[in-house]
Amino acid sequence: QVQLVESGGGLVQAGDSLRLSCAVSGRAFSYTMGWFRQAPGKDRETVATISDTATYYGDSVKDRFTISRDNAKNTVYLQMNNLKPEDTAIYYCGVVTRAWTTDIGVRSFDFASWGQGTQVTVSS
Repeated sequence: QVQLVESGGGLVQAGDSLRLSCAVSGRAFSYTMGWFRQAPGKDRETVATISDTATYYGDSVKDRFTISRDNAKNTVYLQMNNLKPEDTAIYYCGVVTRAWTTDIGVRSFDFASWGQGTQVTVSS
């Protein structure tokens, strides 16, 4: 059974940085992994994904966030720089089960087996 445990969230000011970590147990770590976030009243948003050959970033976090993975530690990271109040959300780490591009060119992802999430709050 896959288990994912996110950590590293907190309360920061705009412009600050945070690094989120996701410890993964089980064979899932060999798959594409990713981070998504959920803010109150907003749709779930895929923040970043990483496979053995490629990374993806949502438009709202490009050039500010960096996803990485340490295969030896079965851990996925999300380095978040220049945080903005609109980044406030619960961040989840999950296994990407499907990736596709919609008719209007939007890259979309399905996740499975996510953890309990970690709260990120950015004050202005």
